[in-house]
Amino acid sequence: MTLATKHFLVLQITLTLLLLTWLGSALAETIDPKLSNPRCLKCHGKEDYSRKDENGIPRDLSIRSGDFEHSVHGELDCVSCHQDITKPKHRKGIERSVDCVDCHTDLWNQALVLGTTEQNKRLGEIAQQIDSYLNSVHAQPSTDNPSQPNARCYDCHDAHYLQPFDAVTEASDRMDTPEVCGRCHTEQRDDYFISVHGQENLEGNQDAATCIDCHTPHSIEKPKELTGRLVITQNCGGCHQENLGSYMQTYHGKVTLLGYSETAKCFDCHGSHGILRLDNPLSKMHADNRLESCQDCHANATQGYVSFQPHGTTHDFEKYPEMWIASKFMIGLLIGTFGFFWAHTALWFYREYRDRKEGKNRLHIDTEFLSIDGKTHFNRFGPWWRLAHLIGAVSIMIATLSGITLLYAESSWAPVLVKVLGGPQTAGIIHRIGAVGFMGVFFVHLVYFTIHIGRNLKTFQWFGPNSLIPNWQDIKDIGYMFMWFIGREPRPRFDHFTYWEKFDYWAPFWGMMIIGISGAMMWFPEITAAYLPGWVFNVAAIVHGEEAFLAAVFLFTVHFFNNHFRPDKFPQDITMFTGKVPLEIYRHEHRKEFDRLVASGELEKYLVDAPSRPMDRASRALGATLILFGLFLLTLVLSGFIGV
Repeated sequence: MTLATKHFLVLQITLTLLLLTWLGSALAETIDPKLSNPRCLKCHGKEDYSRKDENGIPRDLSIRSGDFEHSVHGELDCVSCHQDITKPKHRKGIERSVDCVDCHTDLWNQALVLGTTEQNKRLGEIAQQIDSYLNSVHAQPSTDNPSQPNARCYDCHDAHYLQPFDAVTEASDRMDTPEVCGRCHTEQRDDYFISVHGQENLEGNQDAATCIDCHTPHSIEKPKELTGRLVITQNCGGCHQENLGSYMQTYHGKVTLLGYSETAKCFDCHGSHGILRLDNPLSKMHADNRLESCQDCHANATQGYVSFQPHGTTHDFEKYPEMWIASKFMIGLLIGTFGFFWAHTALWFYREYRDRKEGKNRLHIDTEFLSIDGKTHFNRFGPWWRLAHLIGAVSIMIATLSGITLLYAESSWAPVLVKVLGGPQTAGIIHRIGAVGFMGVFFVHLVYFTIHIGRNLKTFQWFGPNSLIPNWQDIKDIGYMFMWFIGREPRPRFDHFTYWEKFDYWAPFWGMMIIGISGAMMWFPEITAAYLPGWVFNVAAIVHGEEAFLAAVFLFTVHFFNNHFRPDKFPQDITMFTGKVPLEIYRHEHRKEFDRLVASGELEKYLVDAPSRPMDRASRALGATLILFGLFLLTLVLSGFIGV
């Protein structure tokens, strides 16, 4: 649209509105005296004036003239709104055709064109309310009479006595809302007045919740539909902020934060219009009724559900000691683990960078250690180890991706990500697939080692050079490593497994115990609640989330640094994909084992050819993909942790 066209349209609208204004004034000046307000009030000004409608039901048509004259519409002629009335006698066939929407919309459009919006701020607020109303359930066609909406403005706002808007009238109108809404919603009104909210309203408590506090004044949606359920849940927090905050930390609340309505909302548990105090024997959440209420959604719920704490917090030891202890334990674990390993990582980077810069770590290999066939690589991992690592890595990443959408449901990216995953239910299935994949690797691994150790029980060296079991030498190596970090000792020589490799190996055992058990408890709640109290779900959610955070951040920072990002490894190490490591690198990193194999003459049987070119390229591509995806997950986890 050109600038000239825009100017022409503005001019056209301005002239049209001015013409309408002039016509309205002209009509007002020449109005038929028989249709003037005094003439109307001769009948409608009578007390208890009424006429029967088409159904024979008396319809109150009386107007209190004094109150009308002091209302916001008091200066208007009756027929300015009741434009279908063209003669004094209109006892039959008159439809209520007053259109508040068009009138106020036209006035606001006129203010926009004339530039008088600042002088008509209230009119602008009304225009916004009209937009909300037109998108609400009240503006939708009535099922009884599709030609009419469910409710018009004047069904809620008494246009004849509408007072200027201020704090006093707002408070008064709000307190009267239950009676106004009850004209149509009689059953809900009756339930409300016996509820804790209604009783407070009757006692004059200005803070008592009324219909518009829960349903909003104009943007009213059907409570059973998605938007309505979400809006009402958020509105409960207008009064019950702490309870809403604790609810949002539960599975029910996190799904709500993501914008889905599948899980229980406040009114599903507490009731809607007839909410009673918890100590009331008729309350849905009374101790005697709670299990039955839970069974509305969880048909197989057992007694353990009753002691679940939907509003439990980790900062109140007196009320929720189990949650407090679990939270403080996990925080201590996080601080201890990251405090040690991040310091270890920073010092390692510093020392390795300095040594490489000074040429101290220049790798080389003496030709006397090469086999006669010219094989230059050490065969470190067989195909089953590599397959287990790949399945485990992919499974962990799948579980992390699907799990953090719920863990950080309040983050800006979580709703987008969960939508990409197909919604919370599908994301839950994906999460369990990842969990089963990782647990499968874990248990197959346990079975393998059980059989292997069982067959070689007499000769198996529990603390031998090839054992993954930590020993005193590992403690010494940690000390030597820190001495090397600060330049007090040379770099220690390691055997087949270093102490950080052993930690990487044993960490999943701990993680599997915490994440696996807590996850299984939440996966099968009916079985869990049949044997354990409900507060274990609160504890399970805490430790599951915190341990998952620990595992993800550790893997994508410390583990990635140890194996890919330190100066001697950057940008990646593909040993776990090819199974082979260049001999000069192996000699540098596992010098103790290397020297032992040379001394025993066994080195040659571990030597292999370098990976083929396709294998090398594929391994690098796969490794880079997993590293980049891991860093993407790390970014999401950290942004969710800090609340972005």
